[in-house]
Amino acid sequence: MSRLERWMQTLKTRTVAFVAILLSVSVTVVACSGSGGGPAATGGIAPDLVADYIHTVMAADRTAYTKHVVNRSKTLEGKAKADGVLNIEATEGWQQTDGIPLPAQMFRLGSEIANESGFFTYNLISPWYINDNHAPKSDFEKTAMDAVIANGEPYKEYQEVGGQKYFSALYPDKAVAEACVTCHNTHPVHKERYPDKVFTMDEVMGGIIINIPLDQA
Repeated sequence: MSRLERWMQTLKTRTVAFVAILLSVSVTVVACSGSGGGPAATGGIAPDLVADYIHTVMAADRTAYTKHVVNRSKTLEGKAKADGVLNIEATEGWQQTDGIPLPAQMFRLGSEIANESGFFTYNLISPWYINDNHAPKSDFEKTAMDAVIANGEPYKEYQEVGGQKYFSALYPDKAVAEACVTCHNTHPVHKERYPDKVFTMDEVMGGIIINIPLDQA
């Protein structure tokens, strides 16, 4: 296992372990209230605060990876970076080369492991998606994405899918580094699908969706 692979595994394991501990000690049984029909926590930390904790850890890891690894690489998608100091390339095709994953790919690698735990699920979604798996799919995701883009604030709501109750939260995913903007604006799929959309720094590029199954807490 290479140094990069060991670092990636450590990052994923630490994040999943932290959230698993958080959920096991802080979230209690959630039941439907008899009058209003909406979920009401019987004790412990409220689901919206748990979602905030989860998001804080994920966003911090992703930002650190983007700023301190991808931004410092000497090559980004085949183009030399004048300020690069690490002799590596950040590229979408990292598995076929000696490169490293782009931030969105790194995020997805972590989400695939976390989603297997059953504690919660998370993913990236965007109306300007490049990967079809990141398209807003449900009515909740579409409504939440529109709201987040409009006001730049998280959108949180209870929902039920297939008889399972969830607390769901969508957080704005902003361009925190030049690599975010450059990769999307120059990507051939983005240029074909959204020729008039040019991202700028700190702009909302999509959202991070977190779904917590309440009756499994």
